Amino acid sequence: MVVQDSTDAGDARVGVQLEPFLHQVGGHLSVMKYDEHTVCKPLVSREQRFYESLPLAMKRFTPQYKGTITVHLRKDSRGHLSLVANPLKENRGPFKVSTESAAVAIWQTLQQTTSGSGGAHTLAQWQHTQLAHSLKESSATSLLRSQFHLNGHMSSLVEDANGNQAERRSFNPWGLQCHLAHLTRLCTEYPENQLHRFLLLENVVSQYKYPCILDLKMGTRQHGDDVSEEKKARHMRKCAQSTSACLGVRICGMQVYQIDKKHFLCRDKYYGRKLSVEGFRQALHQFLHDGTRLRTELLEPIQRQLRALLSVIRNQSSYRFYSSSLLIIYDGQELPERTSEGLHPPEAPQPDHGSSSGSLSKVDIRMIDFAHTTYKGSWNEHTTYDGPDPGYIFGLENLIQILQDIQEGE
Repeated sequence: MVVQDSTDAGDARVGVQLEPFLHQVGGHLSVMKYDEHTVCKPLVSREQRFYESLPLAMKRFTPQYKGTITVHLRKDSRGHLSLVANPLKENRGPFKVSTESAAVAIWQTLQQTTSGSGGAHTLAQWQHTQLAHSLKESSATSLLRSQFHLNGHMSSLVEDANGNQAERRSFNPWGLQCHLAHLTRLCTEYPENQLHRFLLLENVVSQYKYPCILDLKMGTRQHGDDVSEEKKARHMRKCAQSTSACLGVRICGMQVYQIDKKHFLCRDKYYGRKLSVEGFRQALHQFLHDGTRLRTELLEPIQRQLRALLSVIRNQSSYRFYSSSLLIIYDGQELPERTSEGLHPPEAPQPDHGSSSGSLSKVDIRMIDFAHTTYKGSWNEHTTYDGPDPGYIFGLENLIQILQDIQEGE
């Protein structure tokens, strides 16, 4: 993560409060919401260089790169911590927190809950033992304390600006865990007014009402050329003990909207590491199941886009996408689609989804996380490779085959 010199105190009241991104399903770096169509994450120089030199053919399969911003930690009069970005020029204005933001309300309520006495204001419940462990072990002063019960799924009950209770919705707790870990690190390692640089990227799920997201760690190798021997051995062990070795792909996180229960079913990277080949196949089936039926109309457009990506990757000589992820995204909201014959139900075959915004069954495939990506000509590279990435290609081929087997009912 890149940091800069301390911020000018005269600019302390200007900024954009970053919100926890509630649809982060994997990864360890905290992804934050900058605005409705933009997210940001701590800047890693290698990843920035990748986005700035991105091959044209890959742009449709990656988030749009929007530049960088500087960010600093801010503590309000009640001791609540938040990250504030120095805004882009066109958005520059006085600091303001939206009272209608669910993410901000949840995070502030969480801090109020954990700083209270006896846990009287229990925020919510969610099924995530790792988050509970992180809260118990956190050493950040008065940031978060484990004074509430964590079980079941997490549902936010947020009041809108008029005091009305908003729609009850669940969300994936992984993003809050990453946000907690990031704030804890910033509190303990840097002064409060330290400037940090963040990447600005397209929010690839902004168009979806109930974004169903599968985060897949791609390839048979996950360590970059720049890591220590200890970290290299750790990554190799994870690959050998998971489907990364035999399939070239493993699940790093998942959320799928269950329309019968009206909440997201969530899975994390620890779940993905334990899966066998058959377990991986069943997890893919679960990702495409909305609680009432298998979304079979999604299988063909997903495979079509994966084949298109496979063709692009095969033409990227010297690129190695170590430790990168692939997102498969669709909307959990089902509505009938209008055709020349009128409306037809979701179960009916769909003509062509592709990237058309008019199709309600649209799917999206995006590559993310390029902090360890290497390629010929990238700055300060000591190792170069010939030909396309064999591990990534192996993973894509197996993923396509398993989806085809599901489609054929095998």
